[in-house]
Amino acid sequence: MVDLRCVEAGGVDTDLFEHTFDLQADDAVHPCPGCESQQQVIGLHTRTGPAAAPAVIATEVVLPRVVEPSGLQLRRRTLAPPATGEAMVRVEASGVSFAEQSMRRNRYPGQPKFPFVPGYDLVGTVASIGAGVDPGQIGTRVAALTKTGGWAGHALVPAADLVPVPRGVDPAEAETLVVNGLTAWQMLHRKAAIQSGQTIVVHGANGGVGTTLVQLARPAGVRVIGTASPRHHAALRELGAEPIDYNDSDLAARVRELAPNVFDHVGGPTLQSSYAMLAPKGTLVSYAIASMGDTGSLYAAFGKHMARLTRWNLTPNGHKATFYNVWGGLRVRPAQFRQRLHDDLTRVFDLLANGVLTAQVAARLPLNRAAAAMELAGSRTAFGKVVLTA
Repeated sequence: MVDLRCVEAGGVDTDLFEHTFDLQADDAVHPCPGCESQQQVIGLHTRTGPAAAPAVIATEVVLPRVVEPSGLQLRRRTLAPPATGEAMVRVEASGVSFAEQSMRRNRYPGQPKFPFVPGYDLVGTVASIGAGVDPGQIGTRVAALTKTGGWAGHALVPAADLVPVPRGVDPAEAETLVVNGLTAWQMLHRKAAIQSGQTIVVHGANGGVGTTLVQLARPAGVRVIGTASPRHHAALRELGAEPIDYNDSDLAARVRELAPNVFDHVGGPTLQSSYAMLAPKGTLVSYAIASMGDTGSLYAAFGKHMARLTRWNLTPNGHKATFYNVWGGLRVRPAQFRQRLHDDLTRVFDLLANGVLTAQVAARLPLNRAAAAMELAGSRTAFGKVVLTA
């Protein structure tokens, strides 16, 4: 049974309450027996938008503090109408990624302040808009990169950040390619500029970014070697990769002669091994540090990681080592950042709509099973991306 309690909302008005639920892996949501209403207002702020746009009662998953997945909570709160330049999106799908796992442990660079609603990206339908937004967007299925806020039934998103999803594309399938597709496309074509005829090594090729990298590389004429557990090798072969066990003690020596470029999300000791795989003129792209533990200084570890990449990149041996950040350029060149995001994600969605890419949905779970979704995504047994559906 869900432990349901009404918690007084700190902040503006002490007579406003939010409903908070503790989520277990197999729990459903139950109403509070002590309240007359199942939804009450919290955090309602004045916004300027079309008068016809109503407030919306949104169901949201909340990370209250550093917790195990079972400590996730579910709440209902009222969202005010969209402000100028905003859109209210009825969320249909949001992904579970390594970013949420890191945020749950308070180990994410730029960590959001607890409590907050996780959800790095989303796909949904525009339900209402604020002033200055094209009315034609209402009813349109869109995707957005959000960093937080996606694990909800509704979300307020800047309209400038919305990317249309092609007609007929399943929301959960599109969701697997928002942050993953954008990351894979930009690493492959912008960061590393891989050319036809080259070879790449993809660590964790069974994951969300990994499966997308494999599929994007194939039509580009790129050979892919994917490291993964043997249980995933057959599925990787179907996608066009040559699988290899990531525990192979001779991994670096086996692939170095193939002149590979390497995509590494692990960091730590694996980063050194990845660098050792590079043949002359090979490129190492690091895009996460999954090996980072729960203790020690987060910023010291990240600084050490970046210093190592910088040192390697400056070594005159023909190798290139770099770090990819999906948010890179947002602060210094926001217009260019948004244009590239729109252009690159549109390309990826078109590949999905035309059957060049196949969405790898590991599982679809409703919001009230977010705990189970997090556990599955963190188990290293899933092939593809775990998706929450609203």
